[in-house]
Amino acid sequence: MRRTYASLAAALSLSGCLLGPNYSRQPVETPATYRFAAAEVADTANTEWWKQFQDPVLDELISTALANNKDVKIAAARVEQFMGQFVTTRSALFPQISAGANAARQRASAAGPQPLNGFGPVYNSFDASVSAAWELDLFGRNRRLTEAARANLLSSEEGRRATILSLVASVATSYLNLRSFDKQLEIAKATTQSRAESVHVFTLRFEGGEVSQMELAQSQSEYEASLATIPQLETQIAQQEDALSVLLGANPGPIMRGRTLGELVTPVIPSGLPSDLLERRPDLLQAEQDLVAANALIGAARALYFPQISLTGLLGTASGQFSSLFTGPSRVWAFAGQVTQPIFTAGNISGQVQSAEAQQQAALLTYQKAIQVAFQEVDDALISSQKLHEQLEIQGRQVTALSTYSRLARARYEGGYTSYIEVLDAERSLFNAQLSQTQTEAAALASFVTLYKVMGGGWVTTADNMTTQQQSATPPADATKPGQTVQ
Repeated sequence: MRRTYASLAAALSLSGCLLGPNYSRQPVETPATYRFAAAEVADTANTEWWKQFQDPVLDELISTALANNKDVKIAAARVEQFMGQFVTTRSALFPQISAGANAARQRASAAGPQPLNGFGPVYNSFDASVSAAWELDLFGRNRRLTEAARANLLSSEEGRRATILSLVASVATSYLNLRSFDKQLEIAKATTQSRAESVHVFTLRFEGGEVSQMELAQSQSEYEASLATIPQLETQIAQQEDALSVLLGANPGPIMRGRTLGELVTPVIPSGLPSDLLERRPDLLQAEQDLVAANALIGAARALYFPQISLTGLLGTASGQFSSLFTGPSRVWAFAGQVTQPIFTAGNISGQVQSAEAQQQAALLTYQKAIQVAFQEVDDALISSQKLHEQLEIQGRQVTALSTYSRLARARYEGGYTSYIEVLDAERSLFNAQLSQTQTEAAALASFVTLYKVMGGGWVTTADNMTTQQQSATPPADATKPGQTVQ
């Protein structure tokens, strides 16, 4: 009889109605192609794209960061936290069974109003029991809460993957910036050395009465100007190294170098359609799971309008003597059912429903905005990559022209055909153009990093698998000291 009753209760719980809207992905208006689609693309979204730079030091830095970065570890801990919350929430769908035992010796008042029923004032009591409690989920409240908890768990997992995506891109971009600063420092030191030689020559000529003090001062001024850029660049290098060290999960310190900026191989543009972003970008998948969770909470709130039905049961034994605790007459049992129906809550339930519906609308709009922003980021990255390469070609021609201008201006000055101001103008323009060209070169390479970041892809899974590997923070054997390169 009890088995039949339990089976009936289980059937009622599983077949009960499920309140609230069921989630279905809303149709998303996606463009057929990107606004600034590239003519040449490659299917590299599922590969370790950073290896296209062909720099073993960069590969090792990314591996180290994936193994040791604190943000990745924090994100992994949050996944475990939401896993625990999901398991806790889901447990309400099942009967809760517990066991207990009690042994006591006590004295009752012999002068009390109640008779002692044959016991002396001092007596023992023993009992052992198994109890069970189960809330029948007829209206789906616990199932909706479990659905929301599961969505929160999946959201945290996608958040962890988004952290990995950002980490790989940040390490690659920081390394490119570091190599850019290195090259700018080389240019500044070479220019300063050249100007120092000019100052020395002008000093000798001034002492010999060949040049004026004004020309000497002009030469000294340009020397000091280029010299002042050296500590600025050294500061930027040290700060970039410190930032990259933290990304690697280490204390601030020097970073090993591999290929120079000019030796790095330019990656290819990854392929993909706008509609692919919905499945390729972890942040969009995370926003969708947040929407799923908010959608489920509407049903959980609406279920509060309906009765809550609970079943409880107890089976055990009780006796005044331990030797007879497990005999037939000591058996005790109890079964009970409880129904609770809200009648007047002064707006408590309706307020919860209203709050859940508003939260769902906010999550929906957040998801839709995230998709639009994703399309924007890809278009921005594509046009940036194209235009930066055009700008780099133009600056290359400019540097070539200024090199010629500087050489001819000095020759004209030495021949007495022009003033030293023309030489200073040519050299100053060349120095600034070389620094600007180096910055654009790094930005052009970094634009490919941004492209792979905003387009997402299976490479995130590949990087995710690397986080479980035990990577050493020790630099690779073929890495060199700062400022040197791997041949």
